[in-house]
This record gives sequence, structure tokens and C-alpha cells, in this order.
Amino acid sequence: MRANVVGILSGVWLLQAAAVLPAWARWGWLAAAAALAVMAWCGRMRRRARTARGAGAAWVVALAAAVCAGHAYAAWRADARLADALDGALEGRDVLLTGVVAALPDEDAGSVRFVFEVERAEGGAVRDGLRGGVPRRVLLSWYRGYGRAPRAEREIPALQPGERWRLPVRLRRPHGSAAPGVFDYEAWLLERDLRATGYVRGDGKRLAGEGGGFMHGVHRLRARIRQQFAAALPQAPYLGILTALAIGDQSAITPEQWEILRRTGVQHLVAISGLHVSLAALAAGGLCAALWRRVPGLALRCPARHAGAVAGLAAAGGYALLAGLGIPAQRALVMLLAAALSLVARRGTSARNTLALALAAVLIVDPWAPLAAGFWLSFGAVAVILLMARGRVAPVRGWRAAVRLQLAITLATAPVLVVLFQGFSLASPLANAFAIAMVSFAIAPLALLAALWPAGWLLELAHILLVWMMTALQWLAALPFALYERPLPPPWLFVAALAAVMLAILPRGTPARLAALALLGGFLLWQPARPRPGEFNAAVLDVGQGLAVHVQTARHDVLYDSGPLYGSASDAGARVVAPYLRALGIGRLDAVMISHDDADHVGGLESVRARVEVGEILAGRGDGESASGSASIPEHGLRGASCASGLHWRWDGVDFTVLAPDELPPGRRGNAQSCVLRISGAGGASLLLTGDIGRGGEEELTRRYGAALASTAVVAAHHGSRASSSPAFVATVRPRAAIFSAGYRNRYGHPHPQVLARWEAAGARNLRTDSGGTILLETAGAEMKIAGWREIMPRYWHGR
Repeated sequence: MRANVVGILSGVWLLQAAAVLPAWARWGWLAAAAALAVMAWCGRMRRRARTARGAGAAWVVALAAAVCAGHAYAAWRADARLADALDGALEGRDVLLTGVVAALPDEDAGSVRFVFEVERAEGGAVRDGLRGGVPRRVLLSWYRGYGRAPRAEREIPALQPGERWRLPVRLRRPHGSAAPGVFDYEAWLLERDLRATGYVRGDGKRLAGEGGGFMHGVHRLRARIRQQFAAALPQAPYLGILTALAIGDQSAITPEQWEILRRTGVQHLVAISGLHVSLAALAAGGLCAALWRRVPGLALRCPARHAGAVAGLAAAGGYALLAGLGIPAQRALVMLLAAALSLVARRGTSARNTLALALAAVLIVDPWAPLAAGFWLSFGAVAVILLMARGRVAPVRGWRAAVRLQLAITLATAPVLVVLFQGFSLASPLANAFAIAMVSFAIAPLALLAALWPAGWLLELAHILLVWMMTALQWLAALPFALYERPLPPPWLFVAALAAVMLAILPRGTPARLAALALLGGFLLWQPARPRPGEFNAAVLDVGQGLAVHVQTARHDVLYDSGPLYGSASDAGARVVAPYLRALGIGRLDAVMISHDDADHVGGLESVRARVEVGEILAGRGDGESASGSASIPEHGLRGASCASGLHWRWDGVDFTVLAPDELPPGRRGNAQSCVLRISGAGGASLLLTGDIGRGGEEELTRRYGAALASTAVVAAHHGSRASSSPAFVATVRPRAAIFSAGYRNRYGHPHPQVLARWEAAGARNLRTDSGGTILLETAGAEMKIAGWREIMPRYWHGR
């Protein structure tokens, strides 16, 4: 059975890594049923086989059938989910939606985000029918400032789960940033069955009545508990963590707190998942079984452990509901259900078979589970625990066993964490040693009790304990070695590292354990290849409506602009630039050049500086001081250098030349004063970065430099605005590729169709970050290889 479940997992994973769905996806259920029938037949043939060769052949056929079954089932589910899509004619159009607030709204200083279950859609482009081309579930944002009331009075209504509203909205299909190492927002939306996003554009109207669904009532209860917590601890710094432990709402946890949890490897403690749900089940089940045994009549009718299993499952279900039945809680509940059924059915199933049964059940319920980090970490941790419990002649007990188990889990999950998050916490074993105990046996139970029995002193006690824990975690997080960050490894090295850790945690005497540790060391020290001297690589990052370009030479890294702000608490530096640099193993930027002062170019700078060491910032100060205030690069003459024409330096045989502006005005610099940078390799390949200059700036560049402006590739000025890319400038640059950094369906209409046509007529290949994702450029002599990340790593849900 275990091999068949691994085969099903492989088939599901192959589908989730596919670029397109198979043409037969809608009939996938039939193909899956046929494959399962073949599996069952092979199982019978294997048991009846008279030779090892015959049994082996049946095993191989069964494994192949399991892969096919998983692949076909996942394809069928994906086809059904993608069918509930937003009609392309409705993108960017005003639509009037009637529906229900389906979950706990996520609030911040300037907006509220909420899931909306659509009952009816109205509008000029809406097709006939109740929803008329609008998906059943959409994710909406409501920003302050929209509406007919005076600006000072435009406040967002206090939305509550289950309320019915009529809202004027503007929708678009799921879309997120696509870049190496960056969170796949589109996959996250797909797994949660959110098939469109949008925002409220006017004054909504609350309607009479409330949603009558069971989960609507659950979310209303969660909203009341959140309000009770906020009223009981109005100024508590860790209120967000207590709320997360009680009802699964993490919206109030600050970025600084998340960073502490990440650096110490305990972020899993604030996500209601396997650990919390299992502890709730264990506590309730153990208590029920103990009481059950004290009543002889009950014990004779039903074994106490069966009663405990049912009670534990009920408690786990209640806790999962209180957490909003999110994806991690669903996964944990399904795992416990599989284990409880195995126990109640009296099958005597081994722990390994129970784990395999739970894995199969999770994949049936949620075939997108392998896209989530928690899936691999939770099942991997349980597998390590089972592996450590077997094959020991003299098992270690007590605290030594706990230490050994924690170290084994840290070692085994390290390759997975490097692939998923490009690093792991070296402080994790020590931090988890006390944090798991404090959260599991004190803080979380107190928070749950306070949710069920609103007593202020329970929350105050829980918060005091949490303050003690976070103080210790802050000290650990501040250690220089707390977080060990590594670049994103190639798949073959990741597979080799997994095999190495499995060998390394086997009992002493297992052959090749030392060789496995050596291989794991090679994995942890691996570095990606950099350009050769005289050549450079570049990436025009998919940051939305803004600009951020990374340029890499043999030994240096430069960032040109840092992307836009996304709101009051988020920006491109934190969400795109820093994760991309981390995936490449870049911990230091030798220089950051800010083209001008617009928020869509400088919005992510502070987040970049907080996460990556920056050597020099060239931002046009011109006062002899370094904008970064940090150590300079005197050997290249950049100390205190301003971003003005005439500045030139050479790194590793690659020339960096600032072509504009001539003069730096005092105060704020607008589009016309953008820094224009040309990068040229020793072999002749070149890249021209133009910021947001307009036609006037282009004419000045053309007049001054003439044919010297010719470049292999150009990042078109001002995101492809009609006010730039003049015919004379286009004809002078004559690039092979014109790159446009623009947001998906942005309100400015960038890039303009006339601009696209102009560059194409000049012989350039047009590439856009809104459709192609991050644009990667790799030079080799005079040649330049250019491709979009969505072209390199396509997925079937992109653009759907």
C-alpha cells in the first residue's frame, strides 16, 4: 500500500508541475477509476504469484497504475476548478455583485480584504445567468477613499462574516509576481478556490438577511472571539499571536514578529496545523478514555481507546472549525480521521500504513496540497519520527531521545527548507525545545480557554508567558548564525540531499552514513554559477507597476530601482526583490541606483536595505555624501558619487556608464531627471536602462550620443508610456529586445499599443513582465539570451 500511495503522490505532483492540462482532463475521473482497477488487479496477482519475478512485475505495473491514477484524478479536479473562471470580457469592467462575506475579513490601516461568495452578478458585459461569467468565490479588497461621501468621511464599513452585500466591483483573473524564489500567489489562490480578485469601487449596500451556511456561523463566532481578545488586551504587543493560536487569524502579527519567528524556526507554532490539532485530539481523547474506563458498562460495550479516538477526533474537528477550517487545519484533520478510522476498524494497521492512508486521504481531499510547504514539512516530520523509532537495538529514552529526535527533524527538513525558503534556522533546535512546550501546554490552551470562556485574566496570563517566550526568541534571532541562508539548488542536488539525510539518520552501522553527511555538506555549500569576466546577467523583475532590475557580473551585484509600494504594510522590496536575491544566494549588493524619486521606483528600497547588505546607493544627492551612509567602494571612485552623466566604472570587465541627467535639481527628482544607465560587456552585448524619461530626455540622449546608444536590449522608458519611446530614439537604439515593466491590467494602459508597434517595427522582440513574468537576460560575448520566467517555468494555472 505504501508504494501505491507514493505512486499516487508522484502522479499528483507531476500534474501540479505541468505546463498545460491534458486534453482529456475532464474525463480524468474515468481514467483514475480504470487505473485504480488495474492497481487492485495487480495486488491480487502479486499475492497469487508463484515466483518473485512475477510478483515484482505485478508490483511495477501497480506502481505505474498508481502514478496514472494520481495524475488523472488531479487533472480532473484541476479542470473542474479552472472551469469556474472569470469571463475575460469582464476584466477591468464595473460589475455589481450580490453575495455573502464568506470568511473572517483581514483588516489593516487602509483597507480590508475578504472572501465574497457571489450569488448574482449584474453589468453591461455580464452573460445571462445568476453569476454570468463571475466565479463562485472571489477575493475582494475595500480601500478607504472610494465612495460618494466626502474624502474625510470615506470609511470602510465594519464587515462581518455572513453579511449579505451588493457591491460595485472591478475584477480580474488571478495574477501574481513570477520570479525565481518568489511566492506563487496564483497557486495559493487556486488551492483556496478563489478564482478572481478585485476591489470595491463605490458605496456598497448591506442587504437584509445573512448567509445561512454552517461555516458562515462559524466565522461569525470567530469574529466575536477576535473582538473579545482585542477588547481584553487593547495594547498588548503580541495580541496577534494569541489570536492566531485561538482562531487561526494571523492578520495582526507584525512583520517584525514574523521575522523573529522565521529566524528561530518556530513560525509553525502560530499556524493551527498538525501539532495543535493533534494535541487537542490527544488531550480530549486521553481524558475521555480515562473516564470511560471508570464506567464498566461503557467499557464492556465499547473499548475505551475507541471512545477516546472518537472524542479526540471530535475535539480536533472543533478546533479546526474554530481555526476557520483553513488548508493546514483541513490537512491535519484528514490525517487524524484516517488514523482514527484505522483504530476503530480494528485493522491493526502499522504506523507507516496509517501515515500512507492519511497521505492518500489528504491528496483526495486537496490535490493541490503538494504546492504548500506545510504538506511536505508535516508529513516529512512524521516520517522522520517513525524512522527514528525503528531499528534501534537499545533505544535512547528521556531527554536524550527528545534531543536526538529534534536534531533528526532539523537535519531531515533542512533540504526541504532550503528549497522552499532558501534557508533554515540553526537556532531552531534550541528555540523549539522550549517554545513547543510553552505554546502547546500553556499558551495555546490558555488562549483556547479564553476563547470558550471569556475571562480577561486567562488572556493576561497567556500574554505574560508569551512575552517571556518572545523575549528569549528575540535574543536567539539576534544571533548572527541564527538563520543559515542558501541559494535555490537544482532539482538533482535536492534529490541527492534528501537521500543523504535519510541515510544519515539511520541507526549506527548503516553503510555510507559518513558519505551521506559529506554529500549533505556539499548541498549546503553549493553556489550557483555566476557570469564569466566580461559578461553579465540581468533580470527585469516582475514587480507590477514599477521597476526593479538586478545586474550581476562575475563578482559584483547591482540593483537599479527597487520596485513600488503595494500598500501601507507591503512593498516590492520585501515581496519580490529580497526573495529573488535570496534564491540566487546574494547577501550583498555592491551598489543600488535609484533612477528617480517616484514611489514605483523607490518604494521597496528600505525593505531591500533591511534584508540585504548594501554597499553604495547612487540616488543623485550630489552633496558629497553617500546616500547609504555606509562603507563605499573607493577603488572604483563611487564614494559620494551622484547619479549624473559622466559617471563611469568597470566591474569584472563590464562597463557601467551613466548617460543622464546632466544637472541634479535640489529636492525631489521627477521623471525627466531619471538616471539613465548603459551596461556593456566585453563582447559587445549591452543593456540600456532608461527610468521614466520622456521624449525630451530621449531627444537629448539621441542628440548627444547618437549611434553610441545602440544596445542589445532596452528597458523601455516609463513602462511603455505613449509619452516616451519616440520614433527617433527607437531608431537610434535599434535593440533586439524591448522590455516593458508594467503591472497586470494597470490603470494607465502601459505599455501603449503604439509604443509596442514602434519597437516591433524597429526589429525588436517585445517582452512584458505582466505577461511573461521576470525577464531574464544572459550574455555570452555579443549574444544575449532572453526569456520570461513564465516561459521557463510554465504552470497550467498561469493566466487562468
